[in-house]
Amino acid sequence: MGLLSKTLRSVEGGGLAFWCPGCNGAHQVHVGDGPGPRWGYNGAPEKPTFTPSVLVRTIRPDLTDAEWAEYDQVAEGPGGTERVLSDPRFQWVCHSFVTDGRIQFLGDCSHHLAGQTVDLPAWPGQGV
Repeated sequence: MGLLSKTLRSVEGGGLAFWCPGCNGAHQVHVGDGPGPRWGYNGAPEKPTFTPSVLVRTIRPDLTDAEWAEYDQVAEGPGGTERVLSDPRFQWVCHSFVTDGRIQFLGDCSHHLAGQTVDLPAWPGQGV
């Protein structure tokens, strides 16, 4: 990953990544020409704006042993991972608008920042 600013990195294939303080992890979007979904980008690495919203769905990080057993059972079914991700019991959601270097977390987020707007943080280890 290439450092574009204290908050933004470039990734392969026209991707840009930012650190999400709600998920404590990176999210990435793809901009410009290329295959797959693409986002609009204002070209400002210090205060990026991406359009439309950024929606990330992943497996919940806090599954109990019993839930993991059920998840494993579902994951082996004919629907595979898609079936699991469509099941809200196993889903972690982060949904936001990134505008002028700030993240507006929407109410459907699974984390503690749902409904709040915060500055994009510096990447961990950047010391800024």
